[in-house]
This record gives sequence, C-alpha cells and structure tokens, in this order.
Amino acid sequence: MTETLKLSKKIFIKGKIFVKTGIHIGGSSLGLQIGGADKVVVRNPLTSLPYIPGSSLKGKLRSLLEKSLGLITITPKQDQKGEWEGRLCADPEQDVVQLFGSPADISADSGMVNSAPTRLTVRDAPLLNEEKLAVAENTDMYCTEIKTEVNIDRLTSAANPRNFERVPAGAEFGLDMVVDIYNIDEEGENKRAESFIDLMRQGLTLLEDDYLGGQGTRGYGQVEFAIDSVTERTADDYRSGNEGRPSLFQEKFSAFMN
Repeated sequence: MTETLKLSKKIFIKGKIFVKTGIHIGGSSLGLQIGGADKVVVRNPLTSLPYIPGSSLKGKLRSLLEKSLGLITITPKQDQKGEWEGRLCADPEQDVVQLFGSPADISADSGMVNSAPTRLTVRDAPLLNEEKLAVAENTDMYCTEIKTEVNIDRLTSAANPRNFERVPAGAEFGLDMVVDIYNIDEEGENKRAESFIDLMRQGLTLLEDDYLGGQGTRGYGQVEFAIDSVTERTADDYRSGNEGRPSLFQEKFSAFMN
C-alpha cells in the first residue's frame, strides 16, 4: 500500500547556549601566526568570530541519546586487541533514527530503509556577546583565550607543552533548531511527534551534564541551555502566508525557560 508523505508542521526551538567552561571546537590551523595556538577554534571566515557548528551540536545530541537508550553496538576491531568501534544506530524503528536520520554509509541493499526524511535541522550557533569578549582584558586572541597544557613524559620527565585556543566561560551563542513533523508522525497508534520533542528535551538535559567539543574530560566544554521560544508553523500557514504561533510542545522545555 502506497502512503503519501506530507509535511504537517515545523517546530522552531530557539534560545541561547551559555558557555560555563572554556570550549574548544577545532578549526583550520592554516595561516597561524608565530605565537598563536597549536589547536585553534573554528571561526566564521567573514567575521573571524568563533561559532558552534550545527553538525557538532547535532552529533553530540545524537551520540548521548543513543548511549542513554542503549542503541550503540560495539565490536572489537579486527587484529587490534583492546580497541573497539561503535556505529550509529541505523534501525528505522527507533525514534532517534527517524529524528536524526540514517547514517550515510547505510547502503540501499543493506535492508535498512528509512521511512521518512531526517526531521531535525540544527543551525550553526553564532556568537551573541562579541562586545563583551572583545574588550575583555585577559583574552589572548580575538574573543578567545589560550590554554597551555603540558604533557609530561613518565620516564624522562620531559615537558611537551601544547596551546589550545578556547572560547572562554561567559560566552553566549544562539540556539536555533527546527523539527519537521510529517503526517505519518501524527497518525496511527505510534504517534512519534511527541516522542521527537521528548528526545530533544532529553538530549539537551544530557548535554548539560556532559560536554560539547573536544577535551571535555579535562574540563572543557560545559554548557547550559536557555530556551526563549518554541513555536510552530503549519503547512497551511505557509500556503496562506500566516506567521507561526506558540507551540503546545513549549511546556516540554519548561525546565530550560526563565
């Protein structure tokens, strides 16, 4: 039986990401000047401002959710003792897969067929408080700090210093995510729309207790979320030119709202 796929609505989740400890999401090291950092952060090439890539935020949310739900299967690498690898969940029956999409390396002949397009879009998060960081007395590069870490050789005691560029604690970034809801998500016994929003709430909560970016186990990347609005716009709204309205799902994010 053929089923028609139709967009029902778009849910917009907007807010802020507050950096609690210095965050490092790596960028290109090309063009570094002498005295700069060994590991730099990603920056907008036009404004030179650091930002949080949507891919980094989306990937971390998915990883944490799959771990919390027990959906990651680990297998030992061939001929490498003690090393393991874990693939993203590709089971189309799982709401996480329907929300975040199927892994790109799943081929058509594998038997894994996703029943709908990826629902979740995560925008790049721009820096919101450039003025505060730009005039800070103790920043080392524009809007960022340099953190020096020293690796000590256990046998020779030789020191190997490395400089990491970090966006400092106190930085604020814009949060902008969109969840597409289709007719198949609101019909039948398994209504997935509410499950998708529950997963978003769970993911943000998990991330607050984890870290974003690199070097997190050494204190980097603690963040906090504040949701300013949860609105929706239906397919009919787009056809008639109507604006969006507050979503009934807004109460799901009450813990993140002022």
